[in-house]
Amino acid sequence: MAATDIARQVGEGCRTVPLAGHVGFDSLPDQLVNKSVSQGFCFNILCVGETGLGKSTLMDTLFNTKFEGEPATHTQPGVQLRSNTYDLQESNVGLKLTIVSTVGFGDQINKEDSYKPIVEFIDAQFEAYLQEELKIRRVLHTYHDSRIHACLYFIAPTGHSLKSLDLVTMKKLDSKVNIIPIIAKSDAISKSELTKFKIKITSELVNNGVQIYQFPTDDESVAEINGTMNAHLPFAVIGSTEELKIGNKMMKARQYPWGTVQVENEAHCDFVKLREMLIRVNMEDLREQTHSRHYELYRRCKLEEMGFKDTDPDSKPFSLQETYEAKRNEFLGELQKKEEEMRQMFVQRVKEKEAELKEAEKELHEKFDRLKKLHQDEKKKLEDKKKSLDDEVNAFKQRKTAAELLQSQGSQAGGSQTLKRDKEKKN
Repeated sequence: MAATDIARQVGEGCRTVPLAGHVGFDSLPDQLVNKSVSQGFCFNILCVGETGLGKSTLMDTLFNTKFEGEPATHTQPGVQLRSNTYDLQESNVGLKLTIVSTVGFGDQINKEDSYKPIVEFIDAQFEAYLQEELKIRRVLHTYHDSRIHACLYFIAPTGHSLKSLDLVTMKKLDSKVNIIPIIAKSDAISKSELTKFKIKITSELVNNGVQIYQFPTDDESVAEINGTMNAHLPFAVIGSTEELKIGNKMMKARQYPWGTVQVENEAHCDFVKLREMLIRVNMEDLREQTHSRHYELYRRCKLEEMGFKDTDPDSKPFSLQETYEAKRNEFLGELQKKEEEMRQMFVQRVKEKEAELKEAEKELHEKFDRLKKLHQDEKKKLEDKKKSLDDEVNAFKQRKTAAELLQSQGSQAGGSQTLKRDKEKKN
């Protein structure tokens, strides 16, 4: 009998029996709490927004500390994601907090692909967790989970409408991360304009099909407050690490020539609401939604791309071994097919190369024959020219000999005549 059938029968035939006394498994929640506290928690926040909207200041204000970070400039050639991890301690609870900021987001002239580095970063964290899951020896209990649990999307306080960059980016991210839209530096616009701006943002998100994170209302203990806070989205926040004395208390605030804006005063901004919803009420739900919804969607799509399925065409369950063997055989078949194609391609290229070499050899032979014939013709011409020159030399020598002979004969005749004249003079 299959294990699924056994589990189904156990579930259907489960009986409720009373206990005669105290057993002790009611301490399981306490055991889980103690184990979780000893292991510690992790929480990863992605801050998306244009440079200068106060992302770093808000993080410092949220966690009541000063995170070290390099200031961003407006001269970045593209969007870069900068991740910093901090170990925080509150009472006896430890938190490994990772803050990821988008450096250079919205600073380029061409903003068409500004969302791609963010999507690639989120997918890279999912891929790293999936690879850890698929290992034979897994160490998930000590693995540092870098998946993004919450995305704080900072909206510029224009008071008009969302920018196309904001809509496109949130649309690309809504299936990968829990998006919480917030209006940054909300003290830059009046209260009436802020109310209209919130309504306009909500309307545009709905009309464009952007799914933002909704605080859960299925738990009765937090259903009322979460339902109320869902109506306040997007939160209009102000961040400040400067403390001013207001009355008898030191409070985080921003001092202006016209007055003071108190960060933790709910009449001035929604910072307290954001902190309550993000950290004190729904942090665990954000972690759970990341794993059960966004990561599971990525995992399912990735495994389906690899060819793994839960059921075959007959709706019968697949075993992992059968799926692996099928994929392995398919891969080996494809590998053999590619090997055969490469072999045929190699043979074809060898034949083409041989034909090229034969053609080159033929051309070389023809060239050699032409040069040989040309050499013979030149040699024959030189021999003929040499023969004619030799004939000319011989004729010249003959003429020279004849001339010398004539000259000697002439000189002898002249000498005899001179002697004859001398004799005649003596007589």
